[in-house]
Amino acid sequence: MKVGIVMIRQLTKQDHDSLFPFLLKEASINLFIIGDIEAFGYDTSFQKLWGEWRNNELTAVLLKFYDSYIFYSQDKDNFDVEGFSTLLKQGKQPIQLSGKTELIERFENQSDLYLGAKKITYFAQCDSISSPSFDEVEIASIEDISRIIKLEDSIDEFHPSEDRKAMKQKAFETKTGRSFYIEGENKELLSVASTTAENSQSAMIVGVCTHKDYRNQGLASKVMKALVNEVLKEKNYVCLFYDNPNAGKLYKKIGFKDIGLWTMHRS
Repeated sequence: MKVGIVMIRQLTKQDHDSLFPFLLKEASINLFIIGDIEAFGYDTSFQKLWGEWRNNELTAVLLKFYDSYIFYSQDKDNFDVEGFSTLLKQGKQPIQLSGKTELIERFENQSDLYLGAKKITYFAQCDSISSPSFDEVEIASIEDISRIIKLEDSIDEFHPSEDRKAMKQKAFETKTGRSFYIEGENKELLSVASTTAENSQSAMIVGVCTHKDYRNQGLASKVMKALVNEVLKEKNYVCLFYDNPNAGKLYKKIGFKDIGLWTMHRS
């Protein structure tokens, strides 16, 4: 069987017209890559993209964003894992690599790759919702960031990064993220849900949490429904990761459907 010419090279803005249709075939799965390209382009010091070409057709993409990588291919059995592994080994160790589980498994089989700690989650998508919005749900502004972080700090399951305040502020300013919330009588936030990586096609739901004294009252569901309704006025899809079956039941009631498994290797 003749394989043809295979080449991995760095992508530039001249490749955009080939790259974007390729990514849009699975727009939800590629929301991080799409969002980073739309926000930062091809000529920054902290972001690089490489593509594998087979007979002049793009077949796989690797994004480097600071010290993290995301890999994508439509065919889990037909990409140059050794070639992409060589690129990964040039970066910071342990390697922070994410992508569809069936793709990342091939990198895990490379004995000379030092990958970070592994976590597998469900990847879910929602493209329609019929539930009404709720009057008690409000849209957060930059002035609400400190209150959001205070609630997140009270959640045992959360392990937020140290620079999350700056990151959230940047997301609000660039309109790549937003937050909705319900507050109590004393202005303390009771429940919050946020988006990140918003792009022209989709958005990722993150940071869904409820104060431990106000759980099992349906607050998170109300905030999520209002947020998803608002985002779907502008986007085709809303996505999220989850690994908690109980959370999964909540998301599916709202309208989310599992579309695959996602593996993250983190340092």
